[in-house]
Amino acid sequence: MKDNWEQCFALVLKEEGGYVDDPRDPGGATNLGCTKAVWEQYIGHSVTKNDIRNLGPNDVMPLYKKKYWDSIKGDDLPAGVDYAVFDFAINSGPSRAAKTLQSVVGVATDGSIGPATLAAIETSNIRDIATRICEKRLAFLQGLPTWGVFGKGWGSRVSRVEDIAFRMVG
Repeated sequence: MKDNWEQCFALVLKEEGGYVDDPRDPGGATNLGCTKAVWEQYIGHSVTKNDIRNLGPNDVMPLYKKKYWDSIKGDDLPAGVDYAVFDFAINSGPSRAAKTLQSVVGVATDGSIGPATLAAIETSNIRDIATRICEKRLAFLQGLPTWGVFGKGWGSRVSRVEDIAFRMVG
């Protein structure tokens, strides 16, 4: 939903937390959910781990808006679905999140949310969409080799996202 960007961004930052560099995490040095590799790609040059540690919300906001929110057409999604898909996109990539949404609403899973996906959402139960996205997201995460290390936190996060998405739906 167009008016939901700032709220969804704030919720994601709360979930992501601050700087971490867990050697068991293939993402490596991460701050506010932004990995070193993603930040380097976004700004076009190499950075140090200290540069990542020093990132603030205003630094990552344009990245999150362009790479994730705009990619999943957050402004065009209903409240609740926008948050569930956005949080998923940041965690697992916009294409995976979009394809999951598309599979939930029964359209071709090309990873690009367009008119067919948006039309299918309009004729679907929004709560059911949010629930099924979270179920499929959890199933995906459970299949990752790092589930044993990070699964408890991931599972809790998906549950919180679903609860918040339900409240947004109303």
